[in-house]
Amino acid sequence: MSEMQNSRRAFLAAAATASIAQAAKTVKPTITARSASRTLGANDRIRVGMIGVGIMGTGHLRDFIKQQDADKDIEVAAIADVYQRHRERAKSISKLTDRDVLVDYRELLQRTDIDGVLIATPDHWHCQMAIDAFASGKDVYLQKPITLTVEESAQVIAAAAKYGRVLQVGSQFLSDPRWHKVRELVASGAIGDLLWAQTTYSRNSIAGEWNYYIDEECTPETVDWKRWLGPAPKIPFSGERFFRWRKYWEYSNGIASDLYYHRVGPILFAMGAQYPTRVAGLGGIYVQKDRAVPDTFVTVCEYPKFYIVVTGSMANSAANRLLPEAIYGHEGTIVVEPRRVVLTPEPMIARFNNKPLDAQTFDFAGATARMNRLHTDNFFSCMRTRQTPHLGPELAHQIMVSVGMGCESYRDGKMHLFDPATKKRVKNAEKRPVYAGDGKNHPQGPRKESAT
Repeated sequence: MSEMQNSRRAFLAAAATASIAQAAKTVKPTITARSASRTLGANDRIRVGMIGVGIMGTGHLRDFIKQQDADKDIEVAAIADVYQRHRERAKSISKLTDRDVLVDYRELLQRTDIDGVLIATPDHWHCQMAIDAFASGKDVYLQKPITLTVEESAQVIAAAAKYGRVLQVGSQFLSDPRWHKVRELVASGAIGDLLWAQTTYSRNSIAGEWNYYIDEECTPETVDWKRWLGPAPKIPFSGERFFRWRKYWEYSNGIASDLYYHRVGPILFAMGAQYPTRVAGLGGIYVQKDRAVPDTFVTVCEYPKFYIVVTGSMANSAANRLLPEAIYGHEGTIVVEPRRVVLTPEPMIARFNNKPLDAQTFDFAGATARMNRLHTDNFFSCMRTRQTPHLGPELAHQIMVSVGMGCESYRDGKMHLFDPATKKRVKNAEKRPVYAGDGKNHPQGPRKESAT
């Protein structure tokens, strides 16, 4: 696909969702828009800027430095972070000079020698930073979730189209070869008509999830607190919130955005990427009382012809062993295990169709160990080809609609509704089909009997 075709597809997709963004305050670039500084050739070294070098950002930084030294196809050119200790650690890892280690991410974006950026900041900054990066002519690898809210997500994909930039959202399971195999099996009709899928992402700990150690060095003198808060409500400095921001709605959606985004994404990719119709979220703060977000949560996402259930807890990890990741169809079931994919036919249907009853196993030993590199390599490749990455704008937004509306449902106690055709929120759900007794379902209800 050409760059022009790719941009046009993205523009049309974004235009269809623009009405969502109108419901919220539009986020505008805070820097002057400019065209990309250069066109990348197949052998050009990609120069990368890192925005946010906490736990996740530092992990990416270490990987990029290894790739820079070994393959010489990328180069880390600059780093920005609001915390002094993070900057010092990143400088030591990268061997960059003082001029390349910054506090304000906008200074990094204004540099014309940087081709793309990796953003690994708290979720409440994702929207503004991504839009600023697009406006500055940079392609973006944006850590999941795409944004804090559904409305912000729509604005980000519209901006990616407007500025003609590549966007890859950092949920590496979309580059996992297991899920590409599952997508292939589903598309081939191996399990027939789809029914539903189930998955979990569960953890347990003594201290409580996201209760990371708070550095003694973390003080108002070492953190640019005003800059860290950004669009969030203004409050006094808090080391608790700086390090443990995933526990608070102002900066995160907790388990849903940190983990469930990883689970909905590959399943939706495999079953056929689309928007949900109804989403409900349930759960509570049952054990870990020191937070605003639930420690145990389930979201049910209904789509036009199937549904997905994501359930789990940050206070019990057993579901990872006891609840398989599975997609159920009328003719069979696909289970995704750590090292393999298993397809099991429905015996009754297989016998009727004279098909084999035995399960098929597809081995993927070591697949999960390569996911991060596969996902960033896919991003770098698309920077050169201008094609859509594995987790590009529209799929990222489709996932966010499901995950985000699940959190909204949990918080307000209502089911949230969406119209996939118009790509708008709706107040009233379409009525369920009514069975009229003649072998057909009638969307308008029972047919009126003839007078004769």
